[in-house]
Amino acid sequence: MTDANIPAPPGAQPNSLFNERNAAYFLLLLAPALFGANMLVARWMAGEAPPVALAFWRWFGVLMLMLTIRGPKLWHHRYDVLAEWKDLLILGVLGMGICGAFVYIGAETTTATNIGLIYASSPVMIVVLAWRFYGERLTAVQVAGGLICLAGVLWIIARGNPDALLTLSFSVGDLWILSAVIGWAVYVIMLKYRPSAMGIMTRFTAICLFGTLALLPFYIWESAAVKALPITEDTLLAVAILILLPGFGAYQAYAKVQAVLGAARGSLILYMGPVYVAFLAWFFLGETLESYHLVGAALVLPGIYLANRLPKR
Repeated sequence: MTDANIPAPPGAQPNSLFNERNAAYFLLLLAPALFGANMLVARWMAGEAPPVALAFWRWFGVLMLMLTIRGPKLWHHRYDVLAEWKDLLILGVLGMGICGAFVYIGAETTTATNIGLIYASSPVMIVVLAWRFYGERLTAVQVAGGLICLAGVLWIIARGNPDALLTLSFSVGDLWILSAVIGWAVYVIMLKYRPSAMGIMTRFTAICLFGTLALLPFYIWESAAVKALPITEDTLLAVAILILLPGFGAYQAYAKVQAVLGAARGSLILYMGPVYVAFLAWFFLGETLESYHLVGAALVLPGIYLANRLPKR
């Protein structure tokens, strides 16, 4: 994986089944399943593995893998790391802490399907934050899309019962997931608008480093005061899946898709995520799709599309 967008090589065969563009489209279909594995494991390990421990070992493992690839580059940029340490620390807390541990905490009291559908609102939050803090112009269609998406998320959180919105009788897990989604939106905005002297994957490696260090004291406290991670076949398998699929594999695939197909097509990964998670949760965890899931998805997915439509020039 390189730090810059790489065009197709001059000698590539445009009609070849295995050319770079076709490989990117394959990864476009694969990446949502890789990201979705995080939500499935979160639900699978709920009540068995402590949440901060899952987040810590996931990102520690990803850090080790990234150092094998980007370690020399990171060392080359060591002075840039020192200069950008505040941004890297905040990004690490958001991306590895809030977007990591919060999901595993929320999974104890909500379903993987709910996690996927609520996470689907993140592109809309990103658009709103970019408008509010960086002056990106919003069209009437984008505003309408954001409101539709918000209605879908609220419908899922309320489990199809509007009275829950009046009495605030939400699932605690849904609120943890919503907090993680807000953290993810801020993380993406910072990545986009905060300048860095490092390339994409070198910066990601540095963020993994700071995120792991930020999680370490909470992991030590959780292990001593709450519960240590049990060493069983299931927990070892869960940690391995978290490292290889939603940790290392998904980010590599996402970066490749964006480099070859561009950001617009790359964002389709976020749109397809809820569908993958719902199917995988049904297949592996036996979760059932309720009517409020279908209504929420029918609002969230078109809302995301409208909110992310670029105005015509």
